[in-house]
Amino acid sequence: MVDAEELKALIRKKLEEGADAFLCLVDEEGSLVPALVTGADSPDLERIRVGGVRYPLAKILVELLREYPGRRFAVLARGCDERALVELAKLEQVDPDRVELVGLACTEEEARACGCPKPYPTRVDLGERAEPAPEREVIEEAEFLPDPERLRFWEEHFSRCIKCYGCRNVCPMCFCEDCALENPQLVEPGVVPPEFPSFHLIRALDMAGRCVDCGLCDEACPADIPLRSIYRRMQEVMEERFGYRPGEDPERRNPLSELGTEAEIKKIMGSGLEI
Repeated sequence: MVDAEELKALIRKKLEEGADAFLCLVDEEGSLVPALVTGADSPDLERIRVGGVRYPLAKILVELLREYPGRRFAVLARGCDERALVELAKLEQVDPDRVELVGLACTEEEARACGCPKPYPTRVDLGERAEPAPEREVIEEAEFLPDPERLRFWEEHFSRCIKCYGCRNVCPMCFCEDCALENPQLVEPGVVPPEFPSFHLIRALDMAGRCVDCGLCDEACPADIPLRSIYRRMQEVMEERFGYRPGEDPERRNPLSELGTEAEIKKIMGSGLEI
């Protein structure tokens, strides 16, 4: 269990060292909500909390960096937050020189509940590293089904979709101003559930080489659609074909973000994906 007093001391230290604000979670009438602590004597320090509810802090940080150019921010970052920030930096959505991470390791209970393959950041400032607890139950259930049954499996799940856009809105890797999911030529407006499988296929392809496996899409989905399993399978294909896992190597770009040789393009187009 992370001591809130230890976190408060770290926040004060980062602010004294030059950060203009610290992005973390505070208690707001019994609920945890994101907040910016802007001073060592801020009353928000007394409301600091750790654990429990998760937020897409990397997504919030993107907006803060845009709105306050030249400002530096420190942020409390779990392993998935760090992976998101690594990929967002590659996509020029985050300036690493204006961001400092305070690494928070997830507890063993949180790691198991989340099914996380790496429940801690590169540098752990708070907490202790828990054992990874990757989960493939839904993937295994689907991938061994014959093609017609696999199609029905996903059709049944997607039939519950109410097109709330929760999966997109909570995703730290979704930042496009013009979203393909709102293009009427691709997704017909007013149709619920959306036409199968275009809506979720568009999003799955957009996540190829981007998804950092934070699991927030699963948590946000009111219809309990196992969205994370789809994006995890996309991750596995990327790793199998290209040896690439989003968020691991700050120096290596997503192979799908650059056009390569004819042979490389054929490799991408012919990679195949079954789930």
